[in-house]
Amino acid sequence: MLQDLDNHERMQLMKFVCSFAWADLEVHPNERDFVARIVKRLDLGVDERRQVDRWLELPPSPDEIDPTLVPTAHRKTFVDTIVGIIESDGVVSDEERDSLALFEHLLP
Repeated sequence: MLQDLDNHERMQLMKFVCSFAWADLEVHPNERDFVARIVKRLDLGVDERRQVDRWLELPPSPDEIDPTLVPTAHRKTFVDTIVGIIESDGVVSDEERDSLALFEHLLP
């Protein structure tokens, strides 16, 4: 669950969530709303919220996204949250589906 994540893991999750919001090359309003709800649930600080906002304006670079670093204990939380972001706009694109499949394949 989200409350079991430490600060580093929370930001790691948000980095993945934001990168998946960009999978179809645009961040839809419903995706922004989803991110805002997760940020609130994670109770992120001001600096962390600013970083998430920056990721919504410009996606994290691919070299910052490494599924092998997802803690095994939180794998389900990461996958469930990522599924939430890709479904939040009501359309799951081929790019989002492919990115999720690759992410799941690379998880430890």
